Amino acid sequence: MGQAPLLSIRGIKKSFSGVQALLDGSLDLHRGDIHALCGGNGAGKSTLLNILMGFIKPDQGEIFIDGKEVRFTNAREALHAGIAIVQQELSGVPHLTVAENILLGAEPSRYGFVDFRQLNEQAERLLQSLGFDLDPTATMDTLGIASQQLVEIAKALSHRNADILIFDEPSSALGEEDAGRLFEAMRDLASSGKSIIFVTHRIAEIFAIASTYTVLKDGARVQSGKISDITPERLIEVMVGGDVEGEFIKDNTPGSAPLLEVHGLTRAPRFADVSFTLHEGEVLGIYGLVGSGRTEVLDTIYGLCRGDSGTVSVRERPLKGGSPSEALDAGVAYLTEDRKRSGLVPRASVGDNLSLSVLWRIQRWGFIRFPEERSRVDKAVGMMRIKTPTTSEQVQNLSGGNQQKVVLGRCVLTEPKVLLLDEPTRGVDVGTKRELYRFISSFARAGGAVVIVSSEMEEVMGVSDRVLVLRKGRLASVLSREEATRKQIMMAAV
Repeated sequence: MGQAPLLSIRGIKKSFSGVQALLDGSLDLHRGDIHALCGGNGAGKSTLLNILMGFIKPDQGEIFIDGKEVRFTNAREALHAGIAIVQQELSGVPHLTVAENILLGAEPSRYGFVDFRQLNEQAERLLQSLGFDLDPTATMDTLGIASQQLVEIAKALSHRNADILIFDEPSSALGEEDAGRLFEAMRDLASSGKSIIFVTHRIAEIFAIASTYTVLKDGARVQSGKISDITPERLIEVMVGGDVEGEFIKDNTPGSAPLLEVHGLTRAPRFADVSFTLHEGEVLGIYGLVGSGRTEVLDTIYGLCRGDSGTVSVRERPLKGGSPSEALDAGVAYLTEDRKRSGLVPRASVGDNLSLSVLWRIQRWGFIRFPEERSRVDKAVGMMRIKTPTTSEQVQNLSGGNQQKVVLGRCVLTEPKVLLLDEPTRGVDVGTKRELYRFISSFARAGGAVVIVSSEMEEVMGVSDRVLVLRKGRLASVLSREEATRKQIMMAAV
């Protein structure tokens, strides 16, 4: 820590439409460090990283690399200076292959044309060195979100000249096995002299891999130091600005009345013969490793995909399948795992995003009743505690946690009895997680029921009354809350 930093960021300021996003964005990164950049949603982390990468320009402040001041006007300049990033929001090109995405802009050529054989071989060597089980010739649009995240990571690591690597929530869509491989790769990179900025809302990950940290709060640096000099509890207190209560909130009690019944549901080759009953007042967790069929089960229940066989019924009303509108009409709402691609209209307002699913309820003779729309939007903003300057603000300008609240608020406005939640706390901070846990429990307590899919085992254990474990597309175990220990869940999942 006594040596001069490889990267030094000093006094960065940035405002958007008069709203101050950064007041004092500052950070020191030393060679070989894994530096955790911590803070809640809206603390300014993404803004600071976007400025470092040249995506946006600062209003004020300085950036030094090896003691030399730099100013980037685009990402290419940052990459040329040795900085690469794995972004939280996926940026792959859907119709291109895994190999083409990894080596985009750096494709090997022969006689002036892309050498696809060499391209695939280079990508495969990189994927194998990282332990990522991906087909380099598969197109991105055929991959699940977790596999797409692995491609993003491989893309960043393909830039061998990069001395500074930024990982923004790289494990948010990964299971424990893939996350473990990623962390091992990060340690190897740090040992070889690379420097890493690591952003995650999973406190355990910070203490598992980071060596140093910086905390941003309300757009300013409030504390920096060595990870060995701080406890997890104290770090959370610095981030949220107060004492920390228990992480999980749970005060619902399952009833006996069935709300959702699934029998023998099959969609080859994704999953087969999945059966369970969800009761009034219950929170049912689904856990499984990547590729276990978790998301595909929810997609099929909601009707985004049609199953090959099996039945789904809501309050004894059979669903034909293949029709989300039918599920919605029956009282089922679905929060998908990828809010960017399937949950939000980024350039639309907060209000428009919230009211999308209920427009048919608030129109008469083909015209929207705007007073009723405003009333419903205001209700959702208050209920979900969405932080936004106005409901006219573009939703893309909100923090990740508040964007997630908008998607969930839209689900709630449909007045569902059953909520299907796929990775509901992906990429949100500790405070927002608590708010979402509180909402899930209160929704169930009020007579609803929730199915939650999560790659975080502690989350599944903390919020669920029962846990379903999927393994390779089949139901491996059903565990009560008391039985659902880490050991029992993992034994069933592998």
